[in-house]
Amino acid sequence: MINRTEAPLIKDAVEFDVVLKPYEKHVLDNGIPVYSVASNEQDTIQLELVFPGGSWYETESLVASSTNFLMKNGAGKHSALDINEQIEYYGAYLSRASSHENATYTLHSLTKHIEKLLPTMAEVILDPTFSEEELATFKQNMKQRLVVSLQKCDFVANRYIDKYLFGEFHPYGRVSTMMAYDALQTEDLRAFYKKQYTFNNCKIFIAGNLPANIIPLLNQYFGSNDWNGRSEILRPDLPIMPAEEKKHRIFNDENGVQGAVRIARPFPNRYHPDFPKMLVLNTIFGGYFGSRLMSNIREDKGYTYGIHSHLSNFRQTSALTIQTEAGRDVCEKTVEEVYKELAILQQEQVPEDELMLVRNYMIGSILGDLDGAFQVIQRWKNLILNELDESYFYNNIQVIKSISAAELQVLAQRYFNKEDFYELVVI
Repeated sequence: MINRTEAPLIKDAVEFDVVLKPYEKHVLDNGIPVYSVASNEQDTIQLELVFPGGSWYETESLVASSTNFLMKNGAGKHSALDINEQIEYYGAYLSRASSHENATYTLHSLTKHIEKLLPTMAEVILDPTFSEEELATFKQNMKQRLVVSLQKCDFVANRYIDKYLFGEFHPYGRVSTMMAYDALQTEDLRAFYKKQYTFNNCKIFIAGNLPANIIPLLNQYFGSNDWNGRSEILRPDLPIMPAEEKKHRIFNDENGVQGAVRIARPFPNRYHPDFPKMLVLNTIFGGYFGSRLMSNIREDKGYTYGIHSHLSNFRQTSALTIQTEAGRDVCEKTVEEVYKELAILQQEQVPEDELMLVRNYMIGSILGDLDGAFQVIQRWKNLILNELDESYFYNNIQVIKSISAAELQVLAQRYFNKEDFYELVVI
């Protein structure tokens, strides 16, 4: 019998074996790969189609994101309203997203309705109309949204810090403008769609309670022919041209009470051996609620409600960015405190109890992220799209569990030098 008067032993998260559940791979008749993770925990399914349709491949600004958005706004003989009503009738949700590298369409649905929803999703993917009326409405709405967003210091800061890091003509630094929206033409969207959204450039990821006939269904709607024809896409080699000046101040809202602070530097991409190590150092520095930045600038100084740092997972390169919004009168003091925390990590080793706390936090977060088929397929998607396998995942786990305080100090001395950072305050 369990002795209820004694508390059970606490087991650190680092003592758990973290296991990435494997996927099953199928290939449709036309060669489209399908990666699946099955689970019977809930009667739901997630179906995601991924294409190389990000801004990296566009030759005119905003064409990639606009193409991705407008595919859903009219397809075949159905209007945007028709499509939305068909999806919502079954309590489902069809979302789209466009990043620098990829473009996706994702369907969330009850499993029992997937057969009824696949025709609608297939029509959106295979037969978008790109009508002039929808494009005109889209341009008007996006320009109005841009006018409002440009009044916000945090929005302006995000635009400028990327331009400084990568150059205004690079996909990672390019931003939306009124002129770019005005220049959008349906012919450009159709041409981009025809080149990027083809059967041989499609990958499918499914997860959840999968019906027994899911592969035949996918074959019926996406695997039965070479839709849109074959398109061989070469990834262009685009040079990064960062700004020469590294310290910037922008006055954006004379009536504002807060300013936006961004401090960032380029960093090697996820293929570099220092990347997983930096994930640990960044967590200590500003990657979770108990981080050095939060403890100092939020809890001790009270300059901000929240401050954090993160690594951008771009394909060509990466960036380490510290960002916060603070009172206008303390923005410069916030910048000073950020540099103080960077210097401390260079000069002093992280105490073992703090390092163990961060190890447990990171492993615990990963364990939570692997709780369910939807989360597992997202892990696999990120690995597969970046041409990585499970060894990369397990190597990161090993780094979290074993990296020493001395290694972290060396890493800080290599990458936390003040002169390497771009500094921006927008008020």
